[in-house]
Amino acid sequence: YNGSSDLQLERMNVYFNEASGHKYVPRAVLVDLEPGTMDAVRSGPFGELFRPDNFVFGQSSA
Repeated sequence: YNGSSDLQLERMNVYFNEASGHKYVPRAVLVDLEPGTMDAVRSGPFGELFRPDNFVFGQSSA
């Protein structure tokens, strides 16, 4: 978090879970039918923000 609003800090837990070392992890479940899409998200610039067990994908496309 980069800001100065105490109200935003108080409500941070609505969208994020606090992990160790004041690191915040988004509350999200990422779902897709293609594993390749999830691999692209994981390897992208924001991929390490998400917990690995929050990725749900199928084995074939729709």
